[in-house]
Amino acid sequence: MWSLVKRDIGSLAAADLGQITRAVKRRLKQIQYRPDLVDGCLTGTGLIMDG
Repeated sequence: MWSLVKRDIGSLAAADLGQITRAVKRRLKQIQYRPDLVDGCLTGTGLIMDG
């Protein structure tokens, strides 16, 4: 997931901290609605979700 966030903020090299913060928050909000990404990350760590 972090690589998806980094890809979005990569073009903000000359941006101020506020712009970077907004970009990260926006991307994390989008990722929250992609359970397949979250599940894939958890699977990669070996963690098991009960439920």
